[in-house]
Amino acid sequence: MNDMNEEESQLVEWLADMNEDDALPLAKRMLLEDGKNPMRVLDLCRAAMDIVGKRFEEGEYFLPELVLAGEMLDIIGSIAKPLIKQGDGEEVKKLGKVLIGTVHGDLHDIGKNIVSFMLDINGFEVKDIGIDVPVKTFIAEIEAYQPDVVGLSGFLTLAFDSMKETIAAFDQAGLRDKFKIMIGGGQIDETVRNYTGADAFGVNAVEAVNLCRGWTGAAA
Repeated sequence: MNDMNEEESQLVEWLADMNEDDALPLAKRMLLEDGKNPMRVLDLCRAAMDIVGKRFEEGEYFLPELVLAGEMLDIIGSIAKPLIKQGDGEEVKKLGKVLIGTVHGDLHDIGKNIVSFMLDINGFEVKDIGIDVPVKTFIAEIEAYQPDVVGLSGFLTLAFDSMKETIAAFDQAGLRDKFKIMIGGGQIDETVRNYTGADAFGVNAVEAVNLCRGWTGAAA
């Protein structure tokens, strides 16, 4: 995100630096007083989380920082989400069912939460099963929920192995051909998609929605 104005850059910097006392009031003001597009504010949050993730992988940040970052984003998200939903009008028929969760060994949820928001407001029925989800939990949830699409989220590079293992387990359980699998978060690219065996990857929430639309035959 290179096209940030000074205020937006400040928000990203404060979030990334764990400056909760300044970041939260600024985000609230942007959303509630300045009428800034809530998706833009969530994009700024994601830019900040990219910085947090890099600092974590470089050993500058540890688990408490990740937890605090997640808490700040939950607060901002809880203000932003209702603003996105306004003006949508009628309750739409759900386009398809998506099960989403962060794979085991990874505690990140901001990217997953933004994807869940976006799918929800675009007419998908979403079940979010949280973070650090063991393989057997994914399988039990899939059998119960019967989703059209399964989203595996992971921010850390170690999540790639968890994704591969989770998808292999779907295969062994005879479930693999019942739904499409998308992966997202952190440094995911075509090489990682190929390694894990997923059907596709999304670099952001908009792309995740487009993938789900394509797979469920929903008109864009």
